[in-house]
Amino acid sequence: MNDYPPYDELLTFAEGLADISRQLLSKAFVSRPSIQIKDDNSYVTQFDKSIEETFRNIIGDKYKDHGILGEEFGSINVDAEFVWVLDPIDGTAQFIAGLPVFGTLIGLAWKGRPFLGVIDHPATNDRWVGVADGFAMRNEKSISTSKCKDFESAFVTCSNPDFMSDEELDKFTRIRETATYVQYGGSCFAYGLLASGRTDLAIDSSFAPFDFFANAAVISGAGGILSNWDGEEVTLNWTGGILAAGDKSIHQKAVSILAV
Repeated sequence: MNDYPPYDELLTFAEGLADISRQLLSKAFVSRPSIQIKDDNSYVTQFDKSIEETFRNIIGDKYKDHGILGEEFGSINVDAEFVWVLDPIDGTAQFIAGLPVFGTLIGLAWKGRPFLGVIDHPATNDRWVGVADGFAMRNEKSISTSKCKDFESAFVTCSNPDFMSDEELDKFTRIRETATYVQYGGSCFAYGLLASGRTDLAIDSSFAPFDFFANAAVISGAGGILSNWDGEEVTLNWTGGILAAGDKSIHQKAVSILAV
């Protein structure tokens, strides 16, 4: 597994964080929370902030030399060997609306690359965990991505094309017109499903590391790949379009379509 360091303790710790967010979000999901609008016009709730603050305190107590990059409170020590990449509620709009596809993303970068990840969905009682190039599990059962026979038969997901620029939308349209079907609105749940072999390709834009680092580790562990739209490896500095596939040949085809 690319000479990665021991992961057992770190993955157990990450799942412990997910247990905390699951307990909070399971209760919060019952009724619509109060909301605020951030500078980028996205939603945030008191639960986004309180969960991330809790995570940061626990990580700081346990791993004082680790860095943290989170959606709500920025970054500290991101040049560290290990950096926790946190999205307390991925799919905040879905959480507010009561759609059960929101989740908590807990990723750990090692030397700037996706290392391990947890995708936790309290509303459906689903949890994906994985180590890049190693393994992935859904609810403690081993999973692997699907091998799509050709791009024309690919089942694609996209969280929301409204976040794409005009140029990105033109490129995405070529994907949509070539593949058999595109399902919208799945948020991070769609990336878990890709790792489980239920879908073939996921494409999104306007993503930051906290949106995809956990997903990248899980998908890689299941045998798939996650990159930017140019097919390049994602880093802690990357923001923009994300492309994930269960089959590397389908991924290469998608990159070529986007490059036209």
